[in-house]
Amino acid sequence: MSSDTTLEDARRDAGFQTISTRLAYSNPWTALREDIIVHPNGKQGLYGIVERGEFVVILPLHADGKVTLIQQFRYPVGERLWELPMGMWETKENVDPVELALGELREETGLRAGEMIHVGSMYQGAGYSNQKGHVFLARNLTRGERDLEATEEDITCHDMTLDAFEAMIRDGELKCMVSLAAFALIRAKGLI
Repeated sequence: MSSDTTLEDARRDAGFQTISTRLAYSNPWTALREDIIVHPNGKQGLYGIVERGEFVVILPLHADGKVTLIQQFRYPVGERLWELPMGMWETKENVDPVELALGELREETGLRAGEMIHVGSMYQGAGYSNQKGHVFLARNLTRGERDLEATEEDITCHDMTLDAFEAMIRDGELKCMVSLAAFALIRAKGLI
């Protein structure tokens, strides 16, 4: 569903009624909206909705079977996290997900993909956010220079075997839910 009208129709069809909407906060990356609603059971409620643009997450798979992960400090949780390359373009609207995936992969890792396979889509935190993500598998990779944004200069890039990557998952070293979900989707579809 892409339009507000379609969203409202879906909510109404599910028995919800939106009484009022107000923008509580906004910056170039995130907006917070508060909706006063009536649930299907007639009870009034409040929804705080985090609005964010679409994002991509990419699993770079090299010809030798290795994968590339990044590691960066995540301010909200105060930790350096292992992640698959991912991101969104705050300054552009209606970006083609393939273009975004190619750009984020190049920006964060320096990798150029000869093949970018769209594996599927998912929502990040559908209970509080409308942000939709697209999962990609990147193959036929060549390495070039990274093009990090000023806010990404702490990102480090690491190639590792698939076994080492899966050991990180088993050992709880990979804590990024988006990366875990993307890997599970790619694995479930038999692409890796």
